[in-house]
Amino acid sequence: MSSLYLVFKNLTRSKLRLFLTLFATFIAFMVYGTLTAFQMALNAGVELSADDRLIVVNKIHFTQSLPISHFNKVKSVEGVDAVTHLNWFGGYYQDPQKLFTMMAVDPESFLDVYDDYVLTPAEAEAWLKNRQGLIAGESVARTFGWKVGDRIPINSNIFSQRDGSTVWDFDVVAIYRGKDEQSDSNSVYFHYKYFNETQSFGGNFIGWMGVRTTSPDKNEQVVNAIDDLFANTPAETDTMPEVAFNKAFIEQIGNIGLILTSVVVAAFFIILVIVGNSMVLSIRERTNEIGVMKTLGFTSPAIFRMVLAESVAIAMIGGLLGLLAARGLIHLISNAPIQLPPLIMDGTSVFKAILIMLALGLITGIVPAVNALRLNIVTALSRS
Repeated sequence: MSSLYLVFKNLTRSKLRLFLTLFATFIAFMVYGTLTAFQMALNAGVELSADDRLIVVNKIHFTQSLPISHFNKVKSVEGVDAVTHLNWFGGYYQDPQKLFTMMAVDPESFLDVYDDYVLTPAEAEAWLKNRQGLIAGESVARTFGWKVGDRIPINSNIFSQRDGSTVWDFDVVAIYRGKDEQSDSNSVYFHYKYFNETQSFGGNFIGWMGVRTTSPDKNEQVVNAIDDLFANTPAETDTMPEVAFNKAFIEQIGNIGLILTSVVVAAFFIILVIVGNSMVLSIRERTNEIGVMKTLGFTSPAIFRMVLAESVAIAMIGGLLGLLAARGLIHLISNAPIQLPPLIMDGTSVFKAILIMLALGLITGIVPAVNALRLNIVTALSRS
């Protein structure tokens, strides 16, 4: 009789206990896989930030505007390869409760600085030529059912036109995707000139600037040069690397990473208690059998390995099923008509999860395995 067969028979001895233990492990790893995908999505803006890209905002606060004259002055700073400007629009489509990221930009310089957005040459040319054209990310286009060629009205909850209307008409000229699987595709971009010529207030002002330097080694020099250029002016600037800006922006909504990590740790702690208690109880019920096995010639190390194998098997089976369910859940969420950052479960996440499964199996099985190892035959056979 092989050891694997004995492990299988012991696992399936109490089918209800096995199901409940597997279910608890399944839930823990489904939560782990899903929350890890969300955490990766939140961190993607930081991790995908370009090393040679800077953000220039108003020194008072990034919500304060800058005069557009700053744009031309920054272009002349030594070490600057390209610069563009962006302006928050506050757009929504049909439902005021469903806001999305929409910005007025200078298309040509925007594509020079932000080469993360994939457009074909024909799409880029169509956008440059159409003053009312916009490009939309795959996610936001899927949410609202937009397609290339649509003419859509979009409202602003901040700005109004000179005729008093808050509705701007746009032509969807392209649906962009990101270079990376986790690149943002929830944003919409349109011509700043169209916006500037039609808005009723705030003309010739921009929200912030994106700057690409000639080399990451030039970043500090460019940061100091830009801020010194506008020192003691009515609109002083605060320039920082893109990674620092994105990190600070995420931190404003709270330490989401800590919250998600706390949920995962709590789930695994509960699983440790449940699975550990289940294994201890299972071994206590089989005390007499372990004594008989040792009498028949099974060595203590062999029994130790079999008990540990049971625990690891439970963790691996429940964990892998949980990861599979998490992958399916992530797919459903990603294809739902809602705006969310790209969610993925990459190989690194799966590898970490497998390591956690092994650790979980070893930790929960080590105590009952050691007890079985130390159990002598006389004590085992004398227990009722």
